[in-house]
Amino acid sequence: MNIDIENIKPKEIVKGYHGRFIHMENFTYAYWEVEARAEIPMHSHVHEQMMQVLEGEFELTVNGKTKVYKPGTIVTIPSHVKHGGKAITYCKLTDIFCPVREDYQ
Repeated sequence: MNIDIENIKPKEIVKGYHGRFIHMENFTYAYWEVEARAEIPMHSHVHEQMMQVLEGEFELTVNGKTKVYKPGTIVTIPSHVKHGGKAITYCKLTDIFCPVREDYQ
């Protein structure tokens, strides 16, 4: 199956975070367009998560450690680990969540 991400209607999950989602049996793929300075509060969830910065600069705090990530970086976030962040600039990000993010459907 081929999917054109631009054909998926975006959902604003948190103010400034516009996501397009593909849900498989065991994981969710998220493509985000994030407004500059938009913040996602510290939180945790059961899902394992991998985040990749495609465009822009994104500040992420994972388990109390804060770093700024740029294109090409992949960050892994284990299940139940507190994390949150903010877009320093306009960003494009991807996330993979396992298991499926039912709350994003």
